[in-house]
Amino acid sequence: QVQLVESGGGLVQAGGSLRLSCAASGSIFNAMGWFRQAPGKERELVARISSVGSTSYADSVKGRFTISRDNAKNALYLQMNSLKPEDTAMYYCAGKYNNYAPYDYWGKGTQVTVSS
Repeated sequence: QVQLVESGGGLVQAGGSLRLSCAASGSIFNAMGWFRQAPGKERELVARISSVGSTSYADSVKGRFTISRDNAKNALYLQMNSLKPEDTAMYYCAGKYNNYAPYDYWGKGTQVTVSS
């Protein structure tokens, strides 16, 4: 059974850092990503990474966030630096086996709150 479990969220002051982790079970995903959803807003893709480590980021987090994965541990990470109040959201880990399909495996999320 495939499961994704996020951890590492919390409350941090603006300018601070957090590192999110996602522990996956099952086979290694081809692609994984971090999404976030703030109250009253649509879910957005924050960063994604391929099975070989190619990455891409939303413009709003470029230069501040870094996505990485450890296939040996079947884990995904998101290092978040220079956090801003607008980064406040529930953060979700997601994975997929088919690169041409939507993400179909999701974690339950971890809350990140950035105070000003």
